[in-house]
Amino acid sequence: MKAAISVPAKPDWPAQEAGNSGPARRTGRGPSPGARAALCLVVLFSLLALYIGLPGRSACPGHRFLSAKPKSIEERVKHILTHTPLIDGHNDLAILIRVLYNNHISNDTFTKPFVEGGLPGQLDLPRLRRGMSGGAFWSVFWPCPENGTNFSSENHLSSVQNTLQQIDLISRLQQSHPDVFSPATLSPAAALAEFRSSRRRLISPLGIEGLHQIGNSAATLRRYHALGVRYATLTHNCGNRYADAALWENPLRKAPHAVWGGLSPEGRRLVREMNRLGMIVDLAHTSVDTMLDVLGKGKHDWPGSEAPVIFSHSSVYAICPHPRNVPDHVLDLVREKRGLVMVNFNPEFVSCVDKGREDGLPEFVPGNSTLQQVARHVLYIGKRIGFDHVGLGSDFDGIQDTPRGLEDVSKFPDLVAELLSQGVSDYDVAKVVGGNLLRVWTEVEAVAERMQKVGEPVLEDDLPGLFF
Repeated sequence: MKAAISVPAKPDWPAQEAGNSGPARRTGRGPSPGARAALCLVVLFSLLALYIGLPGRSACPGHRFLSAKPKSIEERVKHILTHTPLIDGHNDLAILIRVLYNNHISNDTFTKPFVEGGLPGQLDLPRLRRGMSGGAFWSVFWPCPENGTNFSSENHLSSVQNTLQQIDLISRLQQSHPDVFSPATLSPAAALAEFRSSRRRLISPLGIEGLHQIGNSAATLRRYHALGVRYATLTHNCGNRYADAALWENPLRKAPHAVWGGLSPEGRRLVREMNRLGMIVDLAHTSVDTMLDVLGKGKHDWPGSEAPVIFSHSSVYAICPHPRNVPDHVLDLVREKRGLVMVNFNPEFVSCVDKGREDGLPEFVPGNSTLQQVARHVLYIGKRIGFDHVGLGSDFDGIQDTPRGLEDVSKFPDLVAELLSQGVSDYDVAKVVGGNLLRVWTEVEAVAERMQKVGEPVLEDDLPGLFF
């Protein structure tokens, strides 16, 4: 992006933050109304600059730009995705490379189709360019242990080794294509600057998918953070020492019972450590009780996460009653916590009906597995809790099938066009595609800075005695 202000003519950014509604009470101290108004303008333009892609300059060029707002939906899509990074909340390229290429990426077998097009799956560089992608949280997923109910450290050690190999894979891929990917370790502001630079590099942090991947060690979590992991999903399709999951594997089914009733005591301590560290708490895959605990409304007398949380790849339970989706009462709490639900494209989470199956899973409805149905999930969240709290988490390369019209990353602009055609404002669409995730990520880092400044103690592992 260059010099033009990139907002629509009538931005509808919230005038007040949650909890600040109502007239301000005058105390005889503080800035005058005029000074407060000027300050509000500065803050507003600063927020817009960070989250919607404005240059941090005078507002004057924006007035000239606003008079030339793009007219057609195609022009509006291009305008939004040029100035606001479309950040996918969950992409599984790494595990696809592990399955198909055994993590060997330094040969033409992988490099040629990745660079020139034709890579199996739903992503390669030409399709990323056609989709006007601005980045992704690249999942360094490793599956649950075969015995998912054994929470011992010994049962999870191989998960740590394999996670490090997946982190190394994405790191090597980024280093092999420095013109494409920005480093995973950048702050949100620095990553946004890379997107806005002439190179337009993809925002590229990492995410782990289940705390089985840390091997019951907060120290391991901190090492992952140092390597660029910026969110941790609390569970995958297995519970762990810290939290209950929505699903169990072998065979896949709704979790038949809770182990902890949400978070365990260690889980509550680990969530606080994630807050202190600046790692986003991801509630995708978790049980409803775990969601409620983290959002501060669980059975325990605990206020929940200090920082906003995300669902990196989950959809709406009211539309598709799958245990992996988010029920309405949890959506309402996401708004209270300034969090974010990023809609998953997995057809089984997009289009389904409850038929009372023994495994607790709904029946997939192929006829509604469409781009329009995905947009319906986005619209539902936006209308219920506000467009400040919805994003996109495709699960591309982690799903075999896709909704019609969303076959791969090149189709993202078509989804943006559908949202615009459904009446979502350009400003709200910009928040959905990336602005909201940047906001949450920035707020998570601000909470970490505050906690560290006041001396929040580091969560240290309880280790066995060592004798020589």
